Amino acid sequence: MEQRRVANTVSGTVGGHVVQADTIGSVHLHQVEPPPRPRQVRLPHGPFVNREPELAALTAALGRVEAGGPGIVVFTGLGGVGKTELIAKFAEEHRDRFPGGDLYADLLAYRHRGGVDLPSLLAGFLRALGSEPPAVEAERFTMFRTVTAERRCLFFLDNVEHAAEVRALLPSSGLVVVASRRRLPALRTDGAEVRQLGPLGTSAGTDLVRAWLGAGRGTDGELAALVELCGGLPLALNAVGSQLLDRDNLPVGRVVAELHDREGGSALLDDEENALGPTYDLVHERLSPKGRALYRLIGVHPGPFVSAESACAAGVEQAGAALDELRAVHLVDEVVDDGPGTRYRAHDVVRLHAYRRARDLPGRQELLARVVAYYRGRAALADRAMGERLRLQEAGGEELPGFASGVAALEWLHAERANLRAVVEEAAEQQWHGEVWRLCESLWPLYHGRKLYEDWIATHRLGVESAQWDNQPAAVVRMRNQLARAHFERKEYPLAAEQLALAAEQLPLVADRRVVGVLHETDGLLCLADGRPGDAVERFTLALAENRGDDHGEIVQSYNLAQALIADGRAEEALTVLDGAVARAADTDDRDMLMKLPLVRARAHRALGQLRLAAVHAGDCARQAEQRKQYAKEAQAHTLLVGLAAELGDEELAERSRERLRELRARDGREG
Repeated sequence: MEQRRVANTVSGTVGGHVVQADTIGSVHLHQVEPPPRPRQVRLPHGPFVNREPELAALTAALGRVEAGGPGIVVFTGLGGVGKTELIAKFAEEHRDRFPGGDLYADLLAYRHRGGVDLPSLLAGFLRALGSEPPAVEAERFTMFRTVTAERRCLFFLDNVEHAAEVRALLPSSGLVVVASRRRLPALRTDGAEVRQLGPLGTSAGTDLVRAWLGAGRGTDGELAALVELCGGLPLALNAVGSQLLDRDNLPVGRVVAELHDREGGSALLDDEENALGPTYDLVHERLSPKGRALYRLIGVHPGPFVSAESACAAGVEQAGAALDELRAVHLVDEVVDDGPGTRYRAHDVVRLHAYRRARDLPGRQELLARVVAYYRGRAALADRAMGERLRLQEAGGEELPGFASGVAALEWLHAERANLRAVVEEAAEQQWHGEVWRLCESLWPLYHGRKLYEDWIATHRLGVESAQWDNQPAAVVRMRNQLARAHFERKEYPLAAEQLALAAEQLPLVADRRVVGVLHETDGLLCLADGRPGDAVERFTLALAENRGDDHGEIVQSYNLAQALIADGRAEEALTVLDGAVARAADTDDRDMLMKLPLVRARAHRALGQLRLAAVHAGDCARQAEQRKQYAKEAQAHTLLVGLAAELGDEELAERSRERLRELRARDGREG
């Protein structure tokens, strides 16, 4: 029989998988998802005038980036001068030249007590670019440079205060655009072009207002006076102009006269922060009652974002309509990110004005208390949506909307992280101690799941102090233990041990033995890290005893004990412990632990040389983790499978797991 000759030729550019074969039976190929293309820079608001030199500078910098050179452009100037609008206009016109997408970070949302939480900011960038940020904060900077080496993106860094903040966030490639009120000449040494953005001149400002109002509204002299009274600042002109558009019968001359009477001349005062006070006083007075109520909330709210849900909980009637009204007059902008729901950010000039108006408000404390209560209740609901665990606080927040899943709850916590930290700090300032430690307790799944160490440590220091003032020994132990776990994960083992020792001083006052158990658990983890598995077995055995009668607690401590037994060379005992834990988890439908336990079982079988059985259990963990969107745990399972496949000589298994690991690295990682 004559054999057929088959010649397969591939030419040109090929993306994805290529299979060359004469006959193909059953072949399953995982298609690698393309990396996400984030679009985080908001769209421009409307007409745009008189920024041709600045747009030309940005275009020239982009040309240098495309040629392989550096690209950093810095715009400095007064708040409200139009830096954000300029960059939004440029991004809209050149989006096709940024195939990697555009990313935005308001450093004000990450700035706490003078410093910026750069690792958390980078974690957000990495997720937006499709990579799961490493737990070790220092590794995020190197991963960011790796991820951006082959992608041309636009990075917009807003509200920068120091050159060092920009240097820490420089990608390997792409265009970095910085907006700051401060002059940052030091960035010229990094190849940056630093330009000061001044207010609009009378002619350009008049053209801008005329573009909104049309030819038949206001004389040239009235419009010129309006521009002068608003200091040539587009933010103020937008606010006043939007109200003129909403009121066809409101003469421009009347607005000019009112502004002139209020400030006695010009809006440009020596103190920049006071410059727009009269303008925004007038804008505020023309808001509807619901709009003024929302403006008061912005002045009281500790954090940078508001939503219709949080405003409604704080007592703002028709909160959605109020947000629409403030957005229409450019007092707030919608936050453009991947977070759930719709949140709004007020410009920092607007927030300052709102804060000053609300500073002496008779009902300020009551309004602030409602804001804190909302975040405490909503965080508690999010925590409970993620499964059973030891909680000291009573159930609460039932009047608030719940969460469809643990994944949705975690995404909400992550999106609100800046607000949550700000609320903890404000509640501590107000000495509302019970609110502080309860909020910290509920934030455990956020901080532990997303590795927000800066926020974790800062809030829990306040949590420890508040639990002490609240005379809650069990809460003191809980706060110190959660703080110890943050130090443990950062490999700051002496600091973790110090917190455990301080927590142990409270134990004679603690009635709930499960609280004692958490200290034994963390101490056991420290023993494992220190290479003392025998001591770890002892600590986890004590933790298990303290949790007798608590289903979830016993399962968790059995899980820990089994890991310690494996490390101590006692894999057979570990399997016996795991048998009991799996049965208990099945009886109580503890799905989170049912997903985690097979991974430890796989490690036990591997230690016993039962490699095929180990692969079966690791695969079980991987499948459940994928279904529950527990991507970090799934990655652990596939990493183990790669090692098992190498020992088995099973290249097909190894390639499947390596392929899945590549997919996990290329997606917007989420830990359920």
